[in-house]
Amino acid sequence: MSATANQAETQLLVGVADGIATVTLNRPGQFNALSSALLTELQSALDRIAADPGVRVVVLAASGRGFCAGHDLKEIRALGSVPEVESLFARCSRMMLTITRLPQPVIAKVHGIATAAGCQLVATCDLAVASASATFATPGVSIGAFCSTPGVALGRAVGRKHAMEMLLTGTPIDAARAYQIGLVNRVVPAEALDAEVSALATLIAARSSSAIASGKEVFYRQLELPLDEAYAVAGHAIACDFFTEHGREGVDAFLGKRAPRWPERR
Repeated sequence: MSATANQAETQLLVGVADGIATVTLNRPGQFNALSSALLTELQSALDRIAADPGVRVVVLAASGRGFCAGHDLKEIRALGSVPEVESLFARCSRMMLTITRLPQPVIAKVHGIATAAGCQLVATCDLAVASASATFATPGVSIGAFCSTPGVALGRAVGRKHAMEMLLTGTPIDAARAYQIGLVNRVVPAEALDAEVSALATLIAARSSSAIASGKEVFYRQLELPLDEAYAVAGHAIACDFFTEHGREGVDAFLGKRAPRWPERR
């Protein structure tokens, strides 16, 4: 997978280096609003990444002043019926589910505003690192359309009362508050954002991609299960991990007091 060279030709930029795929939303003039075309490009890119054993970590970034302002309201306004708008949101939901189901962990790199479906993107990613100047909101109530789909991801990422406060008021929160409620993992000065995300992605990329793929899938699956079933699913998964190529190599490396040499994920 090669980097996209001409920013004018695409609404999405994709580059891979050292096992880290950087996927950059590229509609800076529209604060990276999720147009139909951008959703199509993003879905295609994620599908390719999912099948690429050379990619160990994904960083979701954005160009321009904002991270993502949600859906393109001009495009929604131009649609003529509920089924058409519902179809657009179904495509967005599929893309969000793809992020959760990717075998690779996804880190949101949030440098500016993340509103509505943009806030949903942050909540959907496995990890999020924000600039201290970033802001987050689900402002649908202000335009008469409750942020119901962003609420699905937000309500699973933070406590219910925190999610409902954001959804019911539409009031933006700053990065420090987003950290307090668990929407983001880390907040750093704007000038340190690139280095912080790079260091985190590099650290994860050095771990077992096989164990991460298995662990990510089990983590999200067990969240929806009763406690006893969750332990049963997790117990089976970790037992299987020990008998994979990565599991055998990892244990051998630990016992031999050496660094593991991970086989490529298949």
